[in-house]
Amino acid sequence: MRTRAVLQGLTFAASLCLAPPALSQDSGTLKKIKDSGSATMGVRESSGGLSFTLGDGKFAGFHVELCQRALADVQKQLGLAKLDIKYQPVTSQNRIPLVQNGTVDIECGSTTNNAARQKDVAFAVTTYVEEVRIAVKANSGINSIAQLNGKSVATTTGTTSVQHLRKHERATGVNFNEVFGKDHADSFLLLESGRADAFVMDGQILAGNIAKSKNPADFRIVGEVLSVEPIAIMVRKDDPAFKKAVDDSLRALMKSGEMAKIYDKWFMQPIPPANTRIGLPASDATKAAWANPNDKPMEDYAKK
Repeated sequence: MRTRAVLQGLTFAASLCLAPPALSQDSGTLKKIKDSGSATMGVRESSGGLSFTLGDGKFAGFHVELCQRALADVQKQLGLAKLDIKYQPVTSQNRIPLVQNGTVDIECGSTTNNAARQKDVAFAVTTYVEEVRIAVKANSGINSIAQLNGKSVATTTGTTSVQHLRKHERATGVNFNEVFGKDHADSFLLLESGRADAFVMDGQILAGNIAKSKNPADFRIVGEVLSVEPIAIMVRKDDPAFKKAVDDSLRALMKSGEMAKIYDKWFMQPIPPANTRIGLPASDATKAAWANPNDKPMEDYAKK
């Protein structure tokens, strides 16, 4: 009998070890936010309509507003009378490490959800599906990848855009020189100043920088779509309670139709600081992501 009792005890203990972690507010990011009364949002300074600076430490954009809404829901969930949101500018190079080390609680920029990054961080459900394109000067005569041969192509350090360009089937035999900007605004300046013949990046980032330029008519987005990428809000890995809180908030916005209204506000209406309009309607792929919320990586979009 004693042996049987011991075996039953061992079986019970083993079942406890195998049980999935409970979604608790007593650990992880939710506990950190509850204890401190604050949350740190990672933001970009020039990521088109998704996330951009207004100056004086203020930031705005589609993903910035979505994160603000998600954190407001977290505040209610935690029963906090007040939640102090701190804004931490991040770059393509440091955004993942700053999420991993706890400096940033939620990253609200223009990050592609892919299989490699999922090993280091987690992603909320996809809120924007991007197409990587090429921006050139309108009078450049460049209309395709083949015409980049012998040209200088700008991209932002820490991004994957030029890799997609090189892997594209129509890039075979096309040799170009890469020049790097420290952020998207810097990369666009390389094109604007003539130090680069083209800027390869997410289409909405290109459109956003063109819209904010001195003479938007001087630039065009051309060529083949280099890749289709799910863009999502990034959170720490192995923190299911916080990811669920963010996902639940975003799913509610999608279901109610509020997500589409927020998108229209940032991409179809005049936006600060220059009161310009990006003019980029939500794509069918983005609408599909809202209709069927998921956190699938880019590799799933590449499957035919």
